[in-house]
Amino acid sequence: MFTVELYLKVRRAHFQDGLSGRRIARDFGISRDSVAKMLAYSEPPGYRRTAAIKRPKLDSYTDQIEHWLAEDKDRPRKQRHTAKRIFERLRDECGFDGGYTIVKDYVRGQKRDSREMFVPLSHPPGHGQADFGEALVVIGGVEQKAYFFALDLPHSDACYVRAYPAANTEAWLDGHVHAFAFFGAVPQSVLYDNDRCLVAKIMPDGTRNRTQRFSVMLSHYVIRDRYGRPAKGNDKGKVEGLVGYARRNFMVPMPRFTSWSAFNDYLEEQCIKRQADILRGHKISIGERLQADLAAMQDLPTASFEACDLRSGQVTSTSVVRYRGNDYSVPTAFGHREVWIKGFVDRVVIGCATEVIATHVRSYDKDDITFDPVRYLRLIERKIMAFEQAAPLQDWDLPDAFATLQRLLEARQGKAGKREYVQVLRLLERFEMAILHGAVRDALQIGAISFDAIKHLLLCRIERRPTRLDLDVYPFLPSTNVATTSARSYMSLLGGSAT
Repeated sequence: MFTVELYLKVRRAHFQDGLSGRRIARDFGISRDSVAKMLAYSEPPGYRRTAAIKRPKLDSYTDQIEHWLAEDKDRPRKQRHTAKRIFERLRDECGFDGGYTIVKDYVRGQKRDSREMFVPLSHPPGHGQADFGEALVVIGGVEQKAYFFALDLPHSDACYVRAYPAANTEAWLDGHVHAFAFFGAVPQSVLYDNDRCLVAKIMPDGTRNRTQRFSVMLSHYVIRDRYGRPAKGNDKGKVEGLVGYARRNFMVPMPRFTSWSAFNDYLEEQCIKRQADILRGHKISIGERLQADLAAMQDLPTASFEACDLRSGQVTSTSVVRYRGNDYSVPTAFGHREVWIKGFVDRVVIGCATEVIATHVRSYDKDDITFDPVRYLRLIERKIMAFEQAAPLQDWDLPDAFATLQRLLEARQGKAGKREYVQVLRLLERFEMAILHGAVRDALQIGAISFDAIKHLLLCRIERRPTRLDLDVYPFLPSTNVATTSARSYMSLLGGSAT
């Protein structure tokens, strides 16, 4: 390969000095063919193939290779043929006796030619794309997987990201509610993938049967929903890119927060901070371009949307309702009744007819049971023999004063003492723990160990009045019979007999 410097010298010798090709070949010690090429090109043209590559050993096997590559299109990406694997199968199954290099070159060419090409897209303002991503985080000292909702406005590249313990229906809905509140407006349309939380079924004509709660949300915000092709992430490339960007920039190093709320506050701060960036191909920041998006978006509806999964259920004989594999307790008075269940991201609300009968913190464990011990006290009072083994009371963390009260009541009254202790606990149905705890401590201090005394002390605390524990008001106190003393009784002390 001749250098560009030699090309320059040869071309100067001919075009400026007027030397012939023969003279130049003799002076520079090169062939006249090389001189002719240097005069034809201003720089080394490199090797140029003029005829197609001939593969006499491989030509009879190309149909088989193309058949395997066609089958790979329906296989998972990590289970497709490599060039090495194709070579091994040709050798072992088809009797191919050629080399690996010609197979590798042919397979590379076929894969290159079959790679998809894309059309650059222009995104009008006022539209969005939504998706979910995954990342490892530490919440409350526990390492776990976070599923983060991402909404991208492709025209301005403005974004909103929010994390959840699970990518379920209520997380999708809650993500929309917070994203629209963040921007203060609603996109005209949003492009989605075919997540089962959103799409119940894809019909033969390509239309989507939406899930019920997703349809309600679209109706509430009046959003036109659009969908990408199944398994084609490039149809919503903007939000796919946002998912990767958020994971690399917002979640490296691994986030560590005390709660999901604190983590989401951090993510929202990052979304705001990103609006100051000027991306490649643009002359103004994301925040400045966002104004065009906001101008084209719709106003928020006046009524808020309940971002929850709505289901029906039935209370069991043990007064629990099952939701998403976990059991939540309700008052025993609603046993065996039909109820409705609202599953929010952070809580589960259970109701019967128009009445809310129970609210619990949402559990994301598997086969978990969440009890509210107070709801079982009325039943336990009637079935007092179940007191010792009642599951709702086993992990109830009560102040030490309650254990002392229980011990004293049982020591004095036995089975009746257990029932009276449950009656004391039932005061929690109407009063706060702090007030009842103070009343129990007062009762232990003055030795008034009974339900009536504790209730009196509790009411006195609430009404801020002095206590009145006397025989006329509270006959439960130990009574004393005082007899009239006669003179004869005194005479017996002198050792003589009465006359």
